[in-house]
Amino acid sequence: MCPLVKIEIRKGKSAEYKKAILDGVHKALVDSFKIPDSDRFQRIYELSKEDFECPPDRTDAVTIIQIIIFPGRSLEAKKKLYKKIVHNLGLNPGIDGHDITIILLEPPMNNWGVRGGQPAGEVDLGFKIDI
Repeated sequence: MCPLVKIEIRKGKSAEYKKAILDGVHKALVDSFKIPDSDRFQRIYELSKEDFECPPDRTDAVTIIQIIIFPGRSLEAKKKLYKKIVHNLGLNPGIDGHDITIILLEPPMNNWGVRGGQPAGEVDLGFKIDI
């Protein structure tokens, strides 16, 4: 059960646009963090322009991606993730990298209750985190 992805965009985008964002972020996570392809917890929040303020040099494609992950990934893996997300979303749906902000949050393993309420630090997750 990792990572948990929250994506905030402005209202008015098509279903195809939103699916492209979800797919692009997930592909970047699989490629960069080597998570199982089936490990996909993602949400898109759409906000009206008056509820989503941003600097004037951003466009209506402004996108904030917040990813909550287990701690342990290297800085190199994180850099790879950032670049892959920006690359993927640049290709489809065509978001300029300047409009994308990515935030990683890493609560300690024992702050996650997973698989029936067990602390994540006590569970065999089935994949490596320290990449």
